[in-house]
Amino acid sequence: MRVILAEDSTLLREGLVRLLAEEGHEVAAAVGDAAALLEAVADDPPDVVVVDVRMPPTHTDEGLRAALDIRRRWPDVGVLVLSQYVERRYATELLTDAAGGVGYLLKDRVAQVDEFLDALDRVAAGGAAFDPEVVRRLLAHGTAADPLSRLTPRERDVLDHMAQGHTNASVAAHLHISQSAVEKHVNAIFDKLDLPPAAGYSRRVLAVLRYLGSPEP
Repeated sequence: MRVILAEDSTLLREGLVRLLAEEGHEVAAAVGDAAALLEAVADDPPDVVVVDVRMPPTHTDEGLRAALDIRRRWPDVGVLVLSQYVERRYATELLTDAAGGVGYLLKDRVAQVDEFLDALDRVAAGGAAFDPEVVRRLLAHGTAADPLSRLTPRERDVLDHMAQGHTNASVAAHLHISQSAVEKHVNAIFDKLDLPPAAGYSRRVLAVLRYLGSPEP
């Protein structure tokens, strides 16, 4: 796959370039700020961008804002955000992007090379990849927990994995249960959260929004 990296730490940026090259991926550009990222994507959109949250000049949220801009302007480009922090507003916006092709990992996860590469592959394929710690921190700030009280512990486990971006098959593998069992749990979750089939929004997305205590669309 073709990848553009945006990371202001030269050491981490060059390390990621070498890692991706060793895995057979093409690094089309490796830049150190959000403006250069947007310019590189505009010149030749890649399959995926990997972007840090806090970048020059203010080191606040330039990377995340660039990531959301890329999602709007180039929806076919996957976006994998790396950060030491969880920026709740933007992370939730990315997580609930029904178009897929998004991910948010804490930088500690990059040290787990296999997990990082798996997340990159999932995002490139149009799926999602969210660090479990990101999901936990978002949940900790949620305010709409009452509907969740009806879920069994296993159903909460399934919903937690859904929020991380796992498919039913992936949830089954992680929880060591059959895919048909996962499908039954997912349907039970929809029923208990009062999410009947409806046009316009995926029940899966709405369930995650309810789980995170975010306002529904």
